[in-house]
Amino acid sequence: MYDDKPLLTQIHCIDDVKKFCPGELSRLADEIRETIISTVSKNGGHLASNLGVVELTIALHRVFNSPQDKIIWDVGHQCYTHKLLTGRVESFAGIRKQRGIAGFPKLSESPHDAFNTGHASTSISAALGMLAASRIQGERNRVVAVIGDGALTGGLAYEALSHTGQLGLPLVVILNDNKMSISPNVGGLSKYLSRLSMKSRYQSFRRKFDAMAQKLPFIGPVFFDMVVRLKRAVKAVFYTDNFFVDLGFEYVGPIDGHQIPVMEQVFRDVRKLERPVVIHVITRKGKGYAFAEDDPGAYHGVGSFSVAGGLKDGALNSTFTQVFGSALLDAARRDGRVTAVTAAMEKGTGLSPFKAEFPHRFFDTGIAEGHAVTFAAGLAAKGLRPVAAIYSTFMQRAVDQVIHDVSLQHHPVVFALDRCGLVGEDGETHQGIYDISLFRPLPDIRILTPAAGSELSLMLDWTLACPGPSIIRYPKGPCPCLSQEEEAAFFQGLTEGRGVFIRQRPASSLCIAFTGSLYPQVRKAADILESYELSADLYHLRFLKPLDEDYFAYMLAPYRLAVIVEEGVVQGGFGGYAAEIAQRQCRQTRVLCLGVESAGWSGPAGKVPGSFELADCLGTRQELLHSFGLDEQGIAAAVLDFCAGKAGGKKVESEKRAVTG
Repeated sequence: MYDDKPLLTQIHCIDDVKKFCPGELSRLADEIRETIISTVSKNGGHLASNLGVVELTIALHRVFNSPQDKIIWDVGHQCYTHKLLTGRVESFAGIRKQRGIAGFPKLSESPHDAFNTGHASTSISAALGMLAASRIQGERNRVVAVIGDGALTGGLAYEALSHTGQLGLPLVVILNDNKMSISPNVGGLSKYLSRLSMKSRYQSFRRKFDAMAQKLPFIGPVFFDMVVRLKRAVKAVFYTDNFFVDLGFEYVGPIDGHQIPVMEQVFRDVRKLERPVVIHVITRKGKGYAFAEDDPGAYHGVGSFSVAGGLKDGALNSTFTQVFGSALLDAARRDGRVTAVTAAMEKGTGLSPFKAEFPHRFFDTGIAEGHAVTFAAGLAAKGLRPVAAIYSTFMQRAVDQVIHDVSLQHHPVVFALDRCGLVGEDGETHQGIYDISLFRPLPDIRILTPAAGSELSLMLDWTLACPGPSIIRYPKGPCPCLSQEEEAAFFQGLTEGRGVFIRQRPASSLCIAFTGSLYPQVRKAADILESYELSADLYHLRFLKPLDEDYFAYMLAPYRLAVIVEEGVVQGGFGGYAAEIAQRQCRQTRVLCLGVESAGWSGPAGKVPGSFELADCLGTRQELLHSFGLDEQGIAAAVLDFCAGKAGGKKVESEKRAVTG
């Protein structure tokens, strides 16, 4: 039906996918894999998970009718094939790039992206809600939730499964079982799925027998109905432990997730059912790229790499993650009470060396951040010193547990929040910009922000000796290169509630106080300002909570202008708190607060406020810092703009234009 041109280029709408003959589908899958590998090698992205669902996605779109039928992807990072099949072949080269398409489903991109997903375990809840709404509105469309990569370990998924069984609506849940999340799946559910997978020979026999029975002349339909009734009776006696059946689902599987004809037949059969069903699909993460098949964890989320040579470690400086992992390992060697807890982020949080040396003091809860926090509280309640290493964006899912089970009970849990601040490429769902506003109001909690690797090690040791809970927030990326003078400043001993001066100039009237992750940008901004004869002292806040208010006011008092720069949202952030202190205790000091404006763009002159929305935050971290006015040019220009507004001076205004280019 089609010519010899690449099949991907012949897909102009989703119906074109259904026109390929069965013999062309293997070729289509190969083209998709080549496109994904080539693009991710340049842009970075989620590789192994996407390579594993190519055939599954093709089969889904050949049977279900998107966008009328809704397909919701969980966690969402495995949607690349879906995007290629739904009209985004030409734009795929710009995936995860600034002004490009997102690496996760995005409602604003396509009607085929039914629901935005970026955090795990949300798909079944959202899908059930959409299906219930469709039935209330008189529609008969189907809704499919594709859940995998360990997302079924999240409590929200269990709650949704239970509610689905209660409502009895014909929700289709596809369990993509590849034995992996970011790290290998852990816990009872993984073992349970492995047990179900052992029955795959039976399922294969069953499908062949069913097909044969239905084809019997004259008696086929009657005989098949009798066989179905007999199977149900046998399962009721011998297979009473199927978790999904007990919840009210029809269970189908496991089936081979790389056999398109098999999946299409199953999907067509399931589409006729009027009750909820779980389809258990077995896939191989990283399929089609040998490096990713051999080490799917390393190829889960990657930067750019050589297709021929695979990943190369080209980092010149240690990352904050690596420094944290090393510092925690040293602490554990000194103190047998130190334990490590994470939520399916062993490698991403730098805990693999800890696990290797202290396996009995390492705990991976799976994608269950709320449980991880309360579990850590339980460890602390019995006298241990747990450190819970979780990405900032995922700690949002455990706010209640931090309040109720840690903060209010004063348990000495240390939270190591990786990926704080602006995080490149993954879009708005993965930005670590809310933790300051979320956790700063909590009682009896310390929030520290290291600016250098040596300071992170210092802060970890200090918090492990504290009697209550602490948060250490640090960015994704390399630690800054420091001079000996800077290194000495950052290695000063900690005084609770106080920061340190990193640079002071005689008779300076300007102080820039900053959260640690922005030190390289603030340092360069100060250099820019100094070139225009505007000298700036640099004060590293260190503590966002508690804050020695009297000392802070005393420190600000000599300055005419204090600039508070934080890598977090302005609303509810540290800057507003600092401005209140200045207003009460040192009114002669004006305060300028810089941070992420969650309602729109806040940065250098020349941009219209609101023209850069948080929902569009794709690009590298440096690009995002620039877009939000938190790079060196943006910080310097904001200071000059503020000074020009206050002074009305033409000289300052011209300098501001020079900085912004």
